[in-house]
Amino acid sequence: MLEKIKPWLSAFRLRTLPLSVSGIIIGSCFAHYNGYFNGMIMTFAILLTISLQILSNLANDYGDGIRGTDNDDRIGPERAIQSGAISPEEMFDAIKMNILVVIVLTVGLIFVSFGSKYFLYALLFFVLSGLSVFAAINYTVGSSPYGYRGLGDLFVFVFFGVLSVVGSYFLYTKHIDHHVVLPAIALGLLSMGVLNLNNMRDIDTDKAAGKETLAVKLGKMNAKRYHIVLIVLAMLISFVFSILYYSRIYNFLFFIAYIPLSIHLIKVYKADNPKAFDPQLKVLALTTFLFSLLLGIGYIL
Repeated sequence: MLEKIKPWLSAFRLRTLPLSVSGIIIGSCFAHYNGYFNGMIMTFAILLTISLQILSNLANDYGDGIRGTDNDDRIGPERAIQSGAISPEEMFDAIKMNILVVIVLTVGLIFVSFGSKYFLYALLFFVLSGLSVFAAINYTVGSSPYGYRGLGDLFVFVFFGVLSVVGSYFLYTKHIDHHVVLPAIALGLLSMGVLNLNNMRDIDTDKAAGKETLAVKLGKMNAKRYHIVLIVLAMLISFVFSILYYSRIYNFLFFIAYIPLSIHLIKVYKADNPKAFDPQLKVLALTTFLFSLLLGIGYIL
């Protein structure tokens, strides 16, 4: 039984899940700060986000697997279809099953958030969930996947940053407040950094396979410069936010995350080959989660 489960756990890419819920944490904490928190909304929002992230991971494995992008030259963990542990047919069936789970969780989230009072809001979030499914699948799947055209960074910024933070906050409050905008932008930039780091690691194999990520388009040196700009800009925006919306000393708690982010920047700057980026993926993903957690906690203590 364990041998059958292990390939699926690997395909789920569990290390990506903390990053996926970072926006929900920020949105939920600010909703709590303003007196709108609801535990059921947070539970369904986290479960839905995790399900969407797993869907994205499975679709990415499927898309890159059948296109041959994931091959023996690839750096990083071996993918499920690439290794032969899961067949393309099994992966496709899992994707369809995951979509059903997303639909059920979407209905549950809409019900606990809007009930029967806000039909238009409910309809809007059902559409947004559908767009999230589209974005999760079409990164590498389809006749013209956007991940192969250098548009992945834009989608990550929108879905992991703006939609995740602002959208989750709206689920609680039924309105948008200006004070969640800067945290959403900062998180979006950090999430773009995670994707760019992944693409810098795979830049040679992606280029050979015809996967035109933004890192491939920029080239190795410019992709590294772009990465540094993303992280530094996220730090600057979050710093400005902490000054503009200061209420107590705990608001600066997330500054702790600047330490591993600064160390990360130094290591990325010094990296001289794609393999050196791989260990930094986990570092940046977990640091982004820490950043979000401390930022949210700093406003509810």
